Amino acid sequence: MGHRMDASAVGWRMVPMDAAMPMLPGLAGATPGTAAFLPGLGMEMAMLPEARPSQLASMSDGDTLALSVSFVRRTVGGREMVMYGYNGQYPGPLIRAPRGSTVFVRATNEIELPTTIHWHGIRLANRFDGVPGLTQNAIGPGESFIYEVHVPDAGMYWYHPHVREDVQQDLGLFGNLLVTHPDSDYYGPAHREELLVLDDLLMDEHGPIPWGADAPTHALMGRFGNVLLANGRSDHRIEAATGEVVRFFLTNVANSRTFNVTFGSSPVKLVASDLGLFERERRVSSVVIAPAERYVADVLFEEPGEVAIANTIQAINHFRGEFYPRVDTLVLVDVVANPPADGDVPDGRLSSPASDNRSLSTSRTSAEITTAFVELRENSRVIEEIRSYQEHFDRPPDHELETTVRVSGLHPSIVLSMEADTLYFPPIEWNDGMPMMNWLSSGNEVSWILRDRATGAENDEIDWRFRKGDVVKVRIFNSPDSFHPMNHPIHIHGQRFLVLEMDGVRTHNMVWKDTALLPVGSTMDLLVEMSNPGAWMVHCHIAEHLSAGMMFSFVVGEN
Repeated sequence: MGHRMDASAVGWRMVPMDAAMPMLPGLAGATPGTAAFLPGLGMEMAMLPEARPSQLASMSDGDTLALSVSFVRRTVGGREMVMYGYNGQYPGPLIRAPRGSTVFVRATNEIELPTTIHWHGIRLANRFDGVPGLTQNAIGPGESFIYEVHVPDAGMYWYHPHVREDVQQDLGLFGNLLVTHPDSDYYGPAHREELLVLDDLLMDEHGPIPWGADAPTHALMGRFGNVLLANGRSDHRIEAATGEVVRFFLTNVANSRTFNVTFGSSPVKLVASDLGLFERERRVSSVVIAPAERYVADVLFEEPGEVAIANTIQAINHFRGEFYPRVDTLVLVDVVANPPADGDVPDGRLSSPASDNRSLSTSRTSAEITTAFVELRENSRVIEEIRSYQEHFDRPPDHELETTVRVSGLHPSIVLSMEADTLYFPPIEWNDGMPMMNWLSSGNEVSWILRDRATGAENDEIDWRFRKGDVVKVRIFNSPDSFHPMNHPIHIHGQRFLVLEMDGVRTHNMVWKDTALLPVGSTMDLLVEMSNPGAWMVHCHIAEHLSAGMMFSFVVGEN
C-alpha cells in the first residue's frame, strides 16, 4: 500500500538549521503563527501519477492547448512527495509560439486550491493576465478558464499561478513560453540551445517543510530552499562537445533565492534578457538572476572534462556575523573531446526539455559558429529603439516609491535579535542566514510595503492612472532603515521598462525588462512604456513578500 496523508499528520517540524547557527533563547518549540499546509491530504501517494519531464508544446496562431493543474508524485532528494504539475509535467510544458501569434490555453483546476495562470512578461490583453480580483475570478477546484495569449515580443517568458504562489509555484506550478523570432539569427550563432529552469525546495529527512495554510511562513526573507534544482532535478546532467557553443535560456522560478550562475572556467557571453536583446553583447564571469528574471547566455565549452554550472555565492551567517564562500552545483556538463561536425549544426535545438529539430544558424559551418563566439554583436535596431526614448532619460521622476517592512506580534526573541543585527545588511540576501527566525515570521506578523513617497499611500492604497502611450519615469528607493532590509525583484505587469540608472549611475547597456532586482540601500530609476490598457499589478516577486502585501495596481486608460 502507498502512503496516505491525513490532516492529523500535518504539523510543524523544526526548519533545517546549519550546525553553526545556535537556537535563540526562548524559541524552543516555537512554531509559525499560522496552521501548517501540505498538499493532497487523504490521497494515496502510489495512486498519483509520477511527474514527467517537461514536453514541448509547439503551437501555431489560433491553436489551443489543454492545460490541467493537477496532483503529481515526485521524488526529490530521495524523498517521495505530493506536488502539483501542469499536464503532469515538472516543469510544465514548454509552450512555443511564433512572435505575433495568438494561442489559447484552456486551464482546468484539479487541485484543492483556487488558482489562476499569470503569463509573466507577456503584454497580452488585461483580462487574461491571471490576477484574481483584478483581471478575473480565481479558477475554483473543478473549474476551467480559457486564456487568450497574444505574444507580441520574441523572448523567453514563463507562466505560474497568481494565487498563493508562495505555495503553488513552490510546489511545481511553473513553465516556460518561448516566443520565436522570424529571423533564425536573432540571437546570433550557436550550435544548440538548452533550457535551464532554476529553483529550490526546503526539505528535511521527512520531505518538504510544510507551508503556511492561511499566510506565508518565511515572510521576512522569503522561503529559501536547501535543495537546489535545475529543470526539476537535483542531479541534472547534459552533454556538450569541445568547441561547442551552447545557448542557455535561464529562468529563475524560486520563491526568494537570487542565483549567481557560473559556468566553470568556460567563457560566457550575455545576449538577452526578459523582453529582448541587449544593446550590446558582453562578456560576463557569471549571470546574476533574481526571482522571475530570464537571461540568455552563450557558453563556449573549450576543453574536454566535467564542467559544473553552479550557484557561486558569498553566504552570510547573521548569528556569527561571518561570511563564507558557498558553491552549489546546479548542472554537470560532460564535455566530450569531439567537436560538433558541420552536419550536426541543423540539429541545434532546445534539447531540454524536448527536442524540436529547430535549425540554428544553418548558414554557418560548425567551425564558423565557434569562431563567431568571440564577436560581441551590437544590436543597432535595439539601440535605435531605445534612443527614441532618450528625451525622457534625464527628466525628474513622475512617481517615487520606497520599500520598507512593518512587523507586529513577532516573538520577542526575534525582535531583540533583529534589533541587535544592525551593523550590516548585504545588498543581496544570497542565502537564508537566519532560518529559524525567518521560518517563524509569518504573513500574519510581517507586512512588506511599497510606499508612494509623494502621498504616503501604501500598497493597495496607491492610485496611479495613466493614458496609453504615456512614458513614465519611476524612482524606487530600497530603504536600509527598516526592521530587516531585503533586496526586491520588482515586477510590473503588462508593460515593459528600461532600467535607466542604479544609484545615480546610468545604465550603458540597456535591455527591455519586466522584472529588475533592487538591492538594499539602492535607488533604481525605471522608464516604463505604458502601451497596454487595463488594470495592472506592481509587486515584489519574492513570493512571501507579495503574499505579505507588497503590491498595488495601476490603470492605463485607452484615452
